[in-house]
Amino acid sequence: MKTRLLALAAAAALAMPALAQQAPDTPSAKPAAKPAAAGPVATVNGTAIPRARLEYMLRQQVARGAPDNDQTRAVVREDLINRELVAQEAARTGTTRKQDVQLQLEMARQEVLVGAYLNEYVKKNAVTDADVQLEYDRARAQAGATEYRARHILLESEEEAKRVLAELKKGGKFEELARKSSKDEGTRERGGDLDWSVPAAFDKAFADAMVKLEKGQITSEPVRSRFGFHVIQLEDQRAVSFPPLAQVRPQIQQRLTRQKVETLVRELRAKAKVQ
Repeated sequence: MKTRLLALAAAAALAMPALAQQAPDTPSAKPAAKPAAAGPVATVNGTAIPRARLEYMLRQQVARGAPDNDQTRAVVREDLINRELVAQEAARTGTTRKQDVQLQLEMARQEVLVGAYLNEYVKKNAVTDADVQLEYDRARAQAGATEYRARHILLESEEEAKRVLAELKKGGKFEELARKSSKDEGTRERGGDLDWSVPAAFDKAFADAMVKLEKGQITSEPVRSRFGFHVIQLEDQRAVSFPPLAQVRPQIQQRLTRQKVETLVRELRAKAKVQ
């Protein structure tokens, strides 16, 4: 990573002289000659720089907000010349033959190929409006109509949970016992507060016990889940405020696209011989 950052910094430094030529208040700056419509953009020590490189870098600059004009093209051309000069010097001095440089070139090539293929795959297998609607409806149905705010105390054994229940019946404060005894590090310091959540966010046994409680009520028996034994207190409940589809559409599209890519990779691994 450090080597890559240094390379990027060097490339930026090489572009600085060309960028200076853009300044309108520099009297000594000479307007760059308009490049030919076809053929290489320049020849450096006998090596031609293809025009496709200029067009590629120009597209990147335009995407960042630069105008597509003669001035920008001149800056890009100077940058390409400087890059070619340094690349030739790297080859002359043996830098390109170093093992770590060869490895970085191989990794960069692979990264470009993977990115290009996945971009094409996503375009050919694009997430449709129907896909987004279906996922939105599924999530909304899973959320249900009610969300709950509960506290819990997580214990390792049923005996410990019963002991905590006995202390609560004697007048112990739920928040204090949670801070003292709960094994859930994420909620212990908050007195076991789980904030507002829908039942689907919890273990099924936990959720089933929670939704049966009345406001302020505590479970009469320990509730066992895959995490351990819980003592649960329901603080409040309210109707779910589900965001409109337009608000969450981008997130759903991203998630579904990521799932398509993950499915592709799983299928490729299933067919591959990996040793």
